[in-house]
Amino acid sequence: MGTSANGRVHFVTGYPGFIGKRLVRRLVADAARDGGRLVLLVQQKNAAAAAQDLRTIGAEHAVLVEGDVERMHLGLAGNEWKALARDVTDVWHLAGRTGLAASRAELRRVNVEGTRNVVELAAAARHLSRLNHFSTAFVSGDRIGVILEDELTMRQRFHNAYEETKYQAELLVRRAQADLPATIYRPSIVVGDSRTGEIDRFEGPYALAILLVASPVAVPLPLPGDALAPLNVVPVDFVVDATVSIAANPAGAGRTVHVVDPSPLSARRVYEMIAARAGKKLPSVSVPARALQALLQLPFLERLSRVHRPAIDYVNHLAIYNCRNLLDLLDGTGIRCPPITSYLDRLVEFVEATFAKRREAELAQLAGDVVDPLDPLPPGA
Repeated sequence: MGTSANGRVHFVTGYPGFIGKRLVRRLVADAARDGGRLVLLVQQKNAAAAAQDLRTIGAEHAVLVEGDVERMHLGLAGNEWKALARDVTDVWHLAGRTGLAASRAELRRVNVEGTRNVVELAAAARHLSRLNHFSTAFVSGDRIGVILEDELTMRQRFHNAYEETKYQAELLVRRAQADLPATIYRPSIVVGDSRTGEIDRFEGPYALAILLVASPVAVPLPLPGDALAPLNVVPVDFVVDATVSIAANPAGAGRTVHVVDPSPLSARRVYEMIAARAGKKLPSVSVPARALQALLQLPFLERLSRVHRPAIDYVNHLAIYNCRNLLDLLDGTGIRCPPITSYLDRLVEFVEATFAKRREAELAQLAGDVVDPLDPLPPGA
């Protein structure tokens, strides 16, 4: 593969995923300025989309290699893996399965065994500067109250296999930190770009907020519980800016960082803001979360809500993510998490435009059917 002019060779998994695509664009811009190189691991099924994205951004400093984190040596040929271990300086591990509906076996293969294989590469890398591992704030499971960045194993239980397998993956990286310069990032709920509103996934508590106030149901659904717990969301551009900065900071090695909003609003307040913008008023009376779960299983609502029901567990979960390491490592950089009040309008505008496009496309093909505006566009739309 060959080393770059300045010796920096970035290896990225999870491209062209939601965060991975934006991280690569940032790293490509830095490489064009500094002479670094990128090696991007992509699954065969994503190779065409990845190549098109690279052409769009003119990424002449990046090369795609087909492989899979689940497989031994990341699915690379022996000579490819050895060359990568010889040259790589910065490993960015973003690949992971996030779907709450995925099977436990699939989540374990990707999230745990995939991380084990990436750590193996990092351990073999001769010139490793940093292993950057993307975890999640939700490795805290069912813990409530203030959660510190240095805490991991605290007798917590998990809401689902996603949380549990990300916890197990983080354990692997924690152990590797004894020998490797590794940084663990724990983002909260990552939403769209704070400057453009662009978001390319609709899942989790954020999607539940949209569903409650912007679904085709005539009357907005009641909030589950009192929804007074913090709804900690971060825009994707902040996540990229923060992690790239911390990765270049020698003090970041060996640290775990909550990439979160230091001052989140309550879920109810966020819902009220979205509803007000949409010209709706949320019901003043909330219902127990279990009752709402049962309501969403009624035939009329089941299809509209099937991928969002698991997110209800998070809405009333009183977890407060302390971010002392984040603030310390970003001190003096000018990088800070923008408050949701500063970009919510742009997010909602983008979502409304997306809903309109999807409704038009789906209604043209599925006339008379009840459709979920959060489902993917049909082929060719």
